[in-house]
Amino acid sequence: MQELHSFYNGEIEKYTKELSQVKKLLFASSMLRLAIFVAAGFAVYLTFGDTKWVLGVVLVTIVLFLFLVTRHSGLQYKRDRLLALLNINQTELKVLDRDFHDLPEGDEFKDPLHYFSQDIDLFGRGSFFQYANRTALKQGAETFAGLFKANNIDNIKEKQEAIKELGKMPQWRQNFSAIASLTQAEGKTDAIVNWLDKYVPFIPKVMRYLPYVFSGVSVLLFVLYFMDFVPESMLVLWLVVGMGITGIYTKKITSLGGDASKVQSTFQQYNKLLTLIEDTEFKSDYLKELRSNVLRDQEKTSLIIAQFSKQLNSLDKNNNIIYLFLGNGFFLRTLTHCYEIEKWIAKHGDFVEKWFDTIAFFDAYNSLGNFAFNHPEYTFPNINSDAVILKSTGAGHPLLNPEKSVLNDFEIDREQFFIVTGANMAGKSTFLRTVSLQIVMANVGLPLCAKQVDYSPIKLITSMRTTDSLTDDESYFFSELKRLKFIVDEIQNDRYFIVLDEILKGTNSTDKAEGSRKFVERLVASRSTGIIATHDLSLCEVADTLPQVENHYFDAEIINNELHFDYKFKDGICQNMNASFLLKKMEIVE
Repeated sequence: MQELHSFYNGEIEKYTKELSQVKKLLFASSMLRLAIFVAAGFAVYLTFGDTKWVLGVVLVTIVLFLFLVTRHSGLQYKRDRLLALLNINQTELKVLDRDFHDLPEGDEFKDPLHYFSQDIDLFGRGSFFQYANRTALKQGAETFAGLFKANNIDNIKEKQEAIKELGKMPQWRQNFSAIASLTQAEGKTDAIVNWLDKYVPFIPKVMRYLPYVFSGVSVLLFVLYFMDFVPESMLVLWLVVGMGITGIYTKKITSLGGDASKVQSTFQQYNKLLTLIEDTEFKSDYLKELRSNVLRDQEKTSLIIAQFSKQLNSLDKNNNIIYLFLGNGFFLRTLTHCYEIEKWIAKHGDFVEKWFDTIAFFDAYNSLGNFAFNHPEYTFPNINSDAVILKSTGAGHPLLNPEKSVLNDFEIDREQFFIVTGANMAGKSTFLRTVSLQIVMANVGLPLCAKQVDYSPIKLITSMRTTDSLTDDESYFFSELKRLKFIVDEIQNDRYFIVLDEILKGTNSTDKAEGSRKFVERLVASRSTGIIATHDLSLCEVADTLPQVENHYFDAEIINNELHFDYKFKDGICQNMNASFLLKKMEIVE
């Protein structure tokens, strides 16, 4: 832990120094632009009355000013990227100290009908998503959430290797995230894909050549004008002709410009992200496969997008009144840009969604790599196809403070069921969520909070937090029955690890005992695997007739009139309950 603190503090110190230097350069750049503006004004004053000299000074000043503006924008980008890097490292220091409750909670990904996400604190305040997610893109966050909700048990070893590799690349990950964070306020990727898909071109094919011919004539007229062969009126007339040609398409150009301004920055930033991916030679097969999505016919996608971003950016120059008249009136520049944009869309538009998806996957996997980097003491499970489904040594819940967390050993075999009893607050529910989260994390490819884990991949399904539905006019009991029916139907189609917490809570004790026993018998008969927590000790009797069932418990003791828990997972049936003691202790009853 100390090494992690030292690393992040070192990064903060490094980026703080770089930021100071960039701010000095920005100040110097601003002063230089001001000086050139003043000098140009003085030059115009000195040459006032001589139209040729005034025009020459104005043209030179415009060219020089545009160059300096571009340079200044580059410095501003460096500043913003450094600020993002500082924020990333400061965030990691806070999370290391268990301060993460101001990070995104992921409430939008909650789904009460999902296989398990509602039951294991996957989303919401204090959730695993809030603790582990570091995605910088909206689509990246969706991808990250989707990885955990997918219940996918394929290619786990390949996923592990990818996460291990990214875990060892902290500077690369942070640079990627810093650049990605600068796109958050820009166009949404799904809206961009939709725009490209539905775009209707309006520039005629003749515009492939006409602007160049028109520009050549303009240059010739300028040369002849400065040589006193043509009057100023000829330049004015040619300017009117150029503006007239451009004006024919003004409405559609304006519409395209509005759309372009929304997506240009996104493409520009994505170009930088793609460059990072393309320029990195990954070793793991999974990352190599992802990288191949942005290498098309040996042509770098970053260069393709850079070309498009440049064309989109060119339309913004129309906001400059001088460029609007001179650039379009003499050179038809906007029509050239529109033609190039439409040609790009026709050639590459269908591939953009795949490129965006690839970047989103890297954004999501960066979070997974970051999690592995921040937990060097965690272990990647050994993946096998043995009879043992999950064997963990020193297992704990990753959201609990490691200084206070009590670790447990457990082993559950294929087609085996644990019935777990215990006093209130003794640790049953935490244990269920620990086991459930280990399965989910293992399937994603993450390291687990344990000293050693052997795992035979299996999908997870749970019923732990059933609630009544006032909207659908459902009772609590009926909601629970629907959930149990969902589980019974699913286990007919696939192999699941089933985790249940106090089933049939919505009915009376006799009914509950009989129904619970029959349900356990049904699960065992289906050759499923899982854990059931209950306060009903009579359910433990099923182990007497079904060898697949084992009884375990969490204990509580009353010492010196105080309740004590050891939170240790033990064999057998709990004999100590604490409800009556707590009622008296809190003076609710006598």
